[in-house]
Amino acid sequence: MEFRTLGKTGTLVSTLCLGTMTFGAETDEKGSHQQLDRFLDVGGNFIDTADVYSRGVSEEIVGGWLPAHRDRVVVATKGRFPMGDGPNDAGLTRTHLSRALDASLRRLGTDHVDLYQAHAWDPLTPIEETLRFFDDAVRAGKIRYAGVSNFTGWQLQKAALLTEFLRLTPIVTLQPQYNLLARDIEFEILQVCENEGIGVLPWSPLAGGWLTGKYSADEAPTGATRLGENPNRGVEAYARRNNERTWQVIEAVRSVAGSRGVSMSVVALAWLADRPTVTSVILGARTIEQLDDNLGAAGVHLSVEEKELLDAASAPLVADYPYGGPGVNQRARVIP
Repeated sequence: MEFRTLGKTGTLVSTLCLGTMTFGAETDEKGSHQQLDRFLDVGGNFIDTADVYSRGVSEEIVGGWLPAHRDRVVVATKGRFPMGDGPNDAGLTRTHLSRALDASLRRLGTDHVDLYQAHAWDPLTPIEETLRFFDDAVRAGKIRYAGVSNFTGWQLQKAALLTEFLRLTPIVTLQPQYNLLARDIEFEILQVCENEGIGVLPWSPLAGGWLTGKYSADEAPTGATRLGENPNRGVEAYARRNNERTWQVIEAVRSVAGSRGVSMSVVALAWLADRPTVTSVILGARTIEQLDDNLGAAGVHLSVEEKELLDAASAPLVADYPYGGPGVNQRARVIP
């Protein structure tokens, strides 16, 4: 397992992170603890959860395992979404986040989390209020670092600049959706991260299973897959992805995997782990077998030719201005 700094901090985290969204929903406590043990055994030290995962059950499952391993792992969790029915039981307000953080600490059985993240932007709450809460929580010893998830480019840049201007705890990480089928964050968001020293923690690195090769162009998903087990959601998601670009990307991944003699998951994860600004890729496995397959990506680095093949097949679609045509970002400026 390889390690990188958590954004511009000095804390080292494994380049693969164990995500726990399946815990308590698709994976029971025994299976979840098996995943945690396996991840630790292969050298992983970064675990990500959230209060809303299975309505707190994911954190409770992690909390049942964590005390015996606390000094060996970096723990991240998130707050923002409803954990109750009251009008103040959601959002990025000081009121909600103070309750949410304390509840997360109780469920996790620890006195602090290493990374506390705003799970999404809150249009009702001034971002200054959220940032000041993070700063106070760091000073109180309840969190070590602050991060955000699912922010747009302008939201992330505003938050980063405000922490500097107000001399508050900086935003050290962003957790966005990012994979070979979803590269739109490359238009602006990754540039903000690079400019501000913010580490990227991609979620859904296998695009909900698409990049494992489990789906086909001529047959809708059925059976023991996330789309097959949820017909209503599955039909919509399959229709959205069922296009020429998707199958082009999948064939490119399959080609590289075949030539290397590894799974398609390993190729997709290795490509993502080596993208600029990426700190750690969040894995999401339902079974120990899936986790073992994903962990095969640890330490794998694709060749320049393999990366170029995947880059070309998955290039995000650009219609025109401001990301194409006369608005394209020129990296060099010619002076007459």
